[in-house]
Amino acid sequence: MKTKFFIILSMLTFSFANAQQEEVDSEMNSAKGVTFEKGDMFLEGSIKISTGGESDYYGFSPKFGYLLNDKFAVGAKLNYSSEKEEAPETKTDVFGVGAFARYYFLELDKKRFKAFAEAGLGFGRNKTEIEGIEDTDNSITADITVGLNYFVTKNIAVTFTLANVLAYNSVSPENGASSDTFNLNINLFENIFDQPQFGLLYRF
Repeated sequence: MKTKFFIILSMLTFSFANAQQEEVDSEMNSAKGVTFEKGDMFLEGSIKISTGGESDYYGFSPKFGYLLNDKFAVGAKLNYSSEKEEAPETKTDVFGVGAFARYYFLELDKKRFKAFAEAGLGFGRNKTEIEGIEDTDNSITADITVGLNYFVTKNIAVTFTLANVLAYNSVSPENGASSDTFNLNINLFENIFDQPQFGLLYRF
């Protein structure tokens, strides 16, 4: 009797595991041939947390995008980060809002892999506190980046931001002179995977 029970239990366990694997395989296969259409929308974002040592950092960067057609998307983005350093005791909080335009220019691996170039414009307010003394400034940023989405299902993709081709930052402190910085990197293939930024995208 026990032998029959264990045989039945084993068969049920195997059938359940097989069904689960088939469901996973089916979902993975559904990512093949993913094509954007006009009116598609997506939520994308990343979270970065770094603790230990002489500083602690965490940041959150969500985006909302709307597809104008199968290659062009526009949207809005937010950015918040906070960093604390021990010596000297410093805390920096950054909050920003902005807009972006994205162009998908390459599809590979049965359209799972979609590379894009993105231009963004943002406005930020930064507060820095050094040993009890606060300073606040406003900033304007503009950048052009290169990245990719890799769809693991028909709705979920992993996002990689690979290179920052162009970056402009203008900071205007409440007390002090403003400053502008401009960086241009046309050699995209030099250490392109050195420090990539990872995130997730959900299409709906």
